[in-house]
This record gives sequence, structure tokens and C-alpha cells, in this order.
Amino acid sequence: MLFAPEPLAPTLDSARRVLKQYYGYDSFRPMQADIIESILGGRDTVVLMPTGGGKSVCFQVPAIVQEGVCVVVSPLIALMKDQVEALKANGVSAAYINSSVGQGEQTSIASDCLNGYLKLLYVSPEKLLSEGFLQFLRRLRISMFAIDEAHCISSWGHDFRPEYTQLKLLREQFPQIPIIALTATADRLTQRDIQQQLRLNEPRVFLSSFDRPNLNLIVRPGQDRVGSIVEFVERHPDEAGIVYCLSRKQCETMAEKLKAKGIRAGHYHAGMTPNQRGAVQEAFLKDDLQAIVATIAFGMGIDKSNVRWVIHYNLPKNIEGYYQEIGRAGRDGAPATAMLFYNFGDVMSLRDMLTKDNPSLTQLNLTKLERMQQFAEAAGCRRKILLNYFGEVLPQDCGNCDICRNPPTTFDGSLLAQKALSAVVRMRERASIGLLIDVLRGMRNQAVLTGGYDQIKTYGAGADLPYLDWYSYIHQMLNDGLLYIAYEEGYALKLTDLGREVLQGQRTLALKKFQPAEKAEKPTRASKKAAAQASKPVDATTALFDKLRQLRKRIADEQNVPPYVIFTDTTLQEMAAERPISRVAMLAISGVGMKKFENYGEVFIKEILAYGGAPNPADAMEADDAEEVEEAPAARPARKKDVGDTHETTLQLHRVGLNVDAIAERRNLSPGTIRAHIETLYAKGFPIRLEEFLTMDEFAEIQTAIGQLGGSPLLRDLFDHLREKYDYFKLRLALHYQKKLRGE
Repeated sequence: MLFAPEPLAPTLDSARRVLKQYYGYDSFRPMQADIIESILGGRDTVVLMPTGGGKSVCFQVPAIVQEGVCVVVSPLIALMKDQVEALKANGVSAAYINSSVGQGEQTSIASDCLNGYLKLLYVSPEKLLSEGFLQFLRRLRISMFAIDEAHCISSWGHDFRPEYTQLKLLREQFPQIPIIALTATADRLTQRDIQQQLRLNEPRVFLSSFDRPNLNLIVRPGQDRVGSIVEFVERHPDEAGIVYCLSRKQCETMAEKLKAKGIRAGHYHAGMTPNQRGAVQEAFLKDDLQAIVATIAFGMGIDKSNVRWVIHYNLPKNIEGYYQEIGRAGRDGAPATAMLFYNFGDVMSLRDMLTKDNPSLTQLNLTKLERMQQFAEAAGCRRKILLNYFGEVLPQDCGNCDICRNPPTTFDGSLLAQKALSAVVRMRERASIGLLIDVLRGMRNQAVLTGGYDQIKTYGAGADLPYLDWYSYIHQMLNDGLLYIAYEEGYALKLTDLGREVLQGQRTLALKKFQPAEKAEKPTRASKKAAAQASKPVDATTALFDKLRQLRKRIADEQNVPPYVIFTDTTLQEMAAERPISRVAMLAISGVGMKKFENYGEVFIKEILAYGGAPNPADAMEADDAEEVEEAPAARPARKKDVGDTHETTLQLHRVGLNVDAIAERRNLSPGTIRAHIETLYAKGFPIRLEEFLTMDEFAEIQTAIGQLGGSPLLRDLFDHLREKYDYFKLRLALHYQKKLRGE
């Protein structure tokens, strides 16, 4: 039975208390507090935030704080179910109504709403707009409407749903109730369309960075896709992932290939019955399946936080869809891989499909496919291309994509760019890519002559280059954020501020020649063995993490919920590193709120104690030293007995000048294990060349962040505050160094 929650003052302070009590986090992620403040002020609000960036918290927290019920419009039954289960696990009263809920249960939920017992009610757009349901809503005290996956309302978007267009009725029927629109994928035009379609009243728009620096972006040639995928999954035996395929037959074939190798895999596509699809999805969410092979019918809004990789067997139709699909990996902020296989045959297949699908949108869809093709063929930083597509400029290359790790040769393309940009301006920013190239090359076709473009100064300025070269360079300019395409204006090219800087000579531009990636080497038996050994848990933290993960799975199976609903992987990793063995210490772990501590805290503490209960390396040092305080001062030099033989071996190799990767290769261990050794050795006072791992500029920035957060911030809070700029290894080293400076 539900009980009405005690009312809270709708302030940012009460929102912070809710965040800690129900979600277990001490501070909001960047931009969340500003969004919540806007919502609490009763403003219509648009939130554009990448998958895993914390969109749900933006409306869930104010819903808990405010009086009344928040009505959440969500397009998928599975998404509603996931979010409601997660809310209930956190102690928040929530429910959903859709076609899967019987009449008796619907009546009970309606009663809870009328009595003020529910804080969030999830509904499908079809259910929301039915006459009987609208009448029911008029009897409720509604705090806000939250429109999730709001890009579905725009015909310019990649996932248009006609039923979403009727949501404009909410403004007509409930003019005083604020509307919150949220999405992870919307370009400039779709963002504007969302506001217009929903009839939002002077909304505040929050555009978070679309950057997901934890995603390793890789594009590989399309040869031997099946063998490459099987080999990749075999090298990541404990990591869940998704393989996206274009056809149902490819899904089934790929799943069978994985199963033949002993991999727990299933397939998912629209040709299966709802029960079959539901069973496969449930098994994947509960970690009973490691891999799911699916068409794009699978996954929108899937809340599974521990997906470690997403592989595209075929080229996606557009960048929005690709970005949303890779966003299902690494939602917890931990490292994840997005791998795309590409060949030109996929482009031809997709062109045929898009031409037949919706003739009225053929040009739009083909233009978006062209941008996707350019991403796959790119010779520059892939993350820059993704962010520029959504109107965001990355000032430097990301360092976490295949191009950045193996950069092609470049040349100064400033003069070429100025010719193209000047022509765009002189053509009054009305020209498409094809027409621009014709003008640059001095063509005399009807479009050029009718527009009078043969009279402009830059006509024929690029006649020395063939069409395909100009095509490549203009797409590089698009990808680098110098230009963008105004789809609603006949696909005209427009200059950005960055483009104007290049045109005026205030900034140079490096251009690259596209060089197709080499076919990946076949792994040898020795390399497979080394990779398998490297993936095994070899340090104490990893071993404890595996124990905690097994415990989580047992509890989840008993309660018939996905494991990540109990605790996320990042929460378990922090437990394994910090080893909390008291109520206070456990509540200090990010992701452990009061309700979850009451339900699971004791059993996880027992598991940590059973494993050994030792604290993290720095605390272990303090415990060891405490026993010898009588015989030696606290600042005594470190001795070999302070560490085991494996740490001693790492230390010796470090002393002779080997870096982490070289030590890992020499010892046949993973680089992560070697970094853990380095951290332990440094914490215990052994001579480590800290400057190899942490510069003084980096330390100063981390130290400033610690001061801004105040007190002794948790690693997760520090990681979020610094926008994931530094990994946990650097953060822990910085904390150890700070202790040494203080003489602690």
C-alpha cells in the first residue's frame, strides 16, 4: 500500500536533499541544478542532454519535491517499465499505464493518483490523448508534463512518430501546467521544431555537451565482419553489448555465430512475436544474455547502464540514429567501445531503402545518409564530426577515436577553405553542396547560369581540382564545424562563426586526404591468449568487484529485476575500491541512497567483510603503520615488506624507465592492473616518478575542483565535477599527492 509522501518546499536545497536520500549522490551533474531550478520556477523547459547524462533526474527530482503528480509521456513500454522499477528501488512512488496494464491495476493506479500517493505516472502518447484519460487528468493535481524522447515529435528528426504531433493538445487543455521536453538526439532544426510543435511558452533551453568522452569510437572496413565481431566479443567475456544489423536475417545469422562460440547471445527484430522479443530483452537486462543482436527496433531508451560495447554491422541511416544507438554503451560513465563496420555496399542498400520508404522525405533522408557516410570515411577526429553535427564545437581532437590514435597526414587547407567559404557567402548562403562545387569548378549548367553565379568573383576559383576532391574537402569543413546544412532551406550551406574566422584569415585549417583503414590483423593464438589473460581479474579490487557483481545478480534474480536496478557497475566499482564496512561509509558511496542502504547495505557490507574487509590502498597503509607507531615515526621510508612480490616487480620495471604499457606487455598483465600497482606503491611511499602520470597543471586543476566541492569529495563527484576530464587513476594520485603535501 502506498502512503502520501510528506510535502517538501520546492527549492534547490530540498532538491539536493532528495538527490542524496533517494539517489545516493551528493551533488548534481553539470547543468542539472540549473534545469531543476527552471522547472521549480514553473517554466517550460527544453533539455538536450546525451544518453547517460542524467536527463531523468532533471524531471524526477522536481517531481518528488513538488506537490502533485508528474505525468511522463514515454514512447515504449520497456522504457516505462525500466524507469518505474528503478524509481521504486530508490523508494520513489511511481507507476505506468499502457496496453500491458490490466483494468483492475489501472483503477488502483488512478486511485493512488487521486489520493496524492504517486509522484510520477508514465503513460504512452496514445493513452494520454484518449478522451477518457484526458478527463481523468483534469481531476488530478499535475505538477508538470515531461515529454521524453521529444525528438519523436519532429518530422525533421530521425525517429518521427505521428502520434507525438498530437501532444500540442496538452498546451490547449492544460495551459497553466509547465511542459518539459527532453531528448538526447536533436540537431538545430529538430530543436526548434520541438518548441513549435509543443507550443512551448518562451521555454528555457538547456543544451548540454553532447560529448561522451568515455566512448572509444572505431570504424573498420566491412571485410570479415562476422569473424571480427566474434573475436571482439570473445576478448570481452564479462561485458554486455549490442550488435546492430540492417536485416532480420543478418540478426539471426550473427546471433547463431556467437552462440556457436559459446557466447550467451540472442536476436531481436520486428518479425518476432511480442512475447519472444520481451523474453530476449528481459534476459539481456538481467545479464542472462551477454550479447543481443538486433535491428534498430531494439533499444530506444533502454536503461541498462552496464552495456560496455555497441557494434554496428551495417552503416546506420543517419548520425542521429547512430548517436542514439552508441549512447546505449557506457551510460554509467565507465569506458565503452562503439565500433562501426563500413563498406560502400551498405550505402547503396540504404539509398534504395530510403528512396522507397517515404518519397516526400527522400532528399532529406539521402542528405542525412551522406553525412553518415562522411563520418565513416572521415580522415579527422570522429568525435568532432558527431559534436559539430549537433552544433557543438570541440576545440581539440578527442584522442579517443581510431583517427586520433592513428592520424593521417594533413596539409594547410586554409586557402581552399577560403575559396569555398567565400563562394558560399557570395551565393548568399543559398547553395547546396553540389551547386557550390559546380560554381567553384566553373561549370556552366542551368542552375549556375540561372542563379547568376557565373558572375561572382569566386566562380571557377577551384577549377584545378576534380569534383570528388571538392566533395571531400567541403564535407571536412562541415565535419569541422565551418558550415552547416539548413535542411528547411533547400539544403543550403550556411557559415558558422568558426567558418567566418577561417574566411577572414583569423584561423588556419588543416585538411586531410581520406585513407581507408587497413584491414585489421587476424589475431594470433599467442595474442588471443595474452588478451584473455589480460582480461582476467588479477588485482584485489577487480576480484572484489566480481564478487559484488555476483551478489547483485543473485539478489536481482530473487527480486525479478535487472541487476543495475540494485546498483550500477560504477557504484560496485567504487565499493570495491573503497570497501565500506559501516553505515556511514556505505552511504558515502555514489549511488547508495537511504532506501537502497536499507534494502541491500548490510548484505553488501557482509560480502566485503567476507572478502577481507580491507580498505583502499591509502587506508591500508594507515592501518599497517598504526601497528608499528611505537617503533618508528609515521614518515618512515617504505620497505619491501609493505607490498607483495607482484608490486615489487612492477616497481623494479618502473625504476629502469619502462612506461605502463611496456610493463604490462612485459608482465603479460593489463595496463589497468599496472596502474593499480603504481597507485599502491605511491601511496605507500615508494619512489614513483609522479610526473609521468600526473602533471602539476593537472594537479592544480584537480585541487581547485576539490576546493570548489568542499570537504573530502567522493571520487565520483570529483569525476563528474571535472566533466570526466581525468580518469580515476589520476584523481586518486592527485588525492595521494595532496595528502603528502599536507604531511598526512
